[in-house]
Amino acid sequence: MEPQNNLFPVFLKLSNMSVLIVGGGNVAAEKLHFLLKSSPNANVTVVTKVASEMVLNIIKSNYNTQLIIDSYNKSHLMGKDLVIAATEVESTNLSIWNDSKSEKIIVNVADTPELCDFYMGSIVTKGDLKLAISTNGTSPTFAKRFRQLLEAVLPDTLPATLKNLHSIRKTLSGDFAKKVDSLNKLTEVLTLNQKENELFKR
Repeated sequence: MEPQNNLFPVFLKLSNMSVLIVGGGNVAAEKLHFLLKSSPNANVTVVTKVASEMVLNIIKSNYNTQLIIDSYNKSHLMGKDLVIAATEVESTNLSIWNDSKSEKIIVNVADTPELCDFYMGSIVTKGDLKLAISTNGTSPTFAKRFRQLLEAVLPDTLPATLKNLHSIRKTLSGDFAKKVDSLNKLTEVLTLNQKENELFKR
């Protein structure tokens, strides 16, 4: 039997949660940038002894991101829902992982798949449409390239299309099954039209 990706994808409302990133170097900056790019309203606390210029610039431009200049200790986990360990010091990252597990907090240790409850995959965003891509850690480069492909292929009109579909959905009558059937037929037409447009471009 072919191996498969057994990860379960979810979309978190980080504005309703409290996120902790431990670390202030390049890895922490990358994680912080990636997180805020996808969820600009996320509530994030960064704990580090020394913050790089990149981390400082990101924090300055995000009002709901807090910086604590301090060495990591377990008390920093209090009230946190999600933790990212990115200190670039293996022993410290391991301590964060152990502490997080003891407090039943989901944790990601940067560049250490075996110490991750979740991965931060490649993300495509077109208005309200958001797609998450995971290769289960086998090839982050492919995930990145596939994201770039989808960003190029998906039309810029998608946000308007989704809003129109939402408006149409509110006007539909009948029971749930009839509404689903009507929307299936409508979206099928949209998909076929999109395929025809792609053919004419060739």
